[in-house]
Amino acid sequence: MHTDVTQLRNFYYRSALGRAAQSAIRQQVHTLWPDAKGQTVVGFGFAVPLLRPYMADARRVIGLMPGPQGVMHWPAGQPNISVLCEETLWPIETGSVDKLIVLHGLDTSEHPAALLEECYRILGPGGRGMFIVPNRVSPWARREGTPFSYSRPYTPSQLETRLRYHGFLPERHVTALYQPPRGTRFWLKAGPLMEKAGKTIPAWRGGGVLILEVSKQVPRPTRPGLGQVISNPLKVLEGITSPAPEPARQV
Repeated sequence: MHTDVTQLRNFYYRSALGRAAQSAIRQQVHTLWPDAKGQTVVGFGFAVPLLRPYMADARRVIGLMPGPQGVMHWPAGQPNISVLCEETLWPIETGSVDKLIVLHGLDTSEHPAALLEECYRILGPGGRGMFIVPNRVSPWARREGTPFSYSRPYTPSQLETRLRYHGFLPERHVTALYQPPRGTRFWLKAGPLMEKAGKTIPAWRGGGVLILEVSKQVPRPTRPGLGQVISNPLKVLEGITSPAPEPARQV
């Protein structure tokens, strides 16, 4: 279920905890992708807080926001680059995107398979995607009051398996949000130190969100299609023998 864009805006831009979360996630994203000079960068879901570092040098930056979530003007005080779109039908030319960031998109989608097909379509050969989802074992996925508690959390294997099935090759993975999901002054001050310490923890452990970088496989790996499934239907009664006839009764 999608979180309303007003709630997302209020969390990331108007709450101390949200601003801390934005900073921690954006730092990890920027470490993996330090620049995008001359490239087309697209964010889907509510990825606009992570797009700002690329606006100076990228050829084009677009923030796609799904209809059930709603859209807001972004960036504030500048020409708008955010677009309201269908969740699985984007106004982007096929193969035209170099970098794609998905935040509050895959984990909130009611049609994740179709969404990933659209992600694959718009990425160009050699294009890279970055999927950011709640970590199932983290308190961020369970504590109410943040956008991560209203979506579908993933384990590392679940996320990798789903992306591989749709033609993406996992490249690198990190985590972020090691601080507890609490907005008290103590935890907010300790947050940067905890994020720094978290980088020494083995990947996928402890962080509130999983961040997986993938590349687009070309040619796409083949898998059984609908036609093959229909031509070989599952025989639910296979292996069950017919009942033996009852012996004739003596009169």
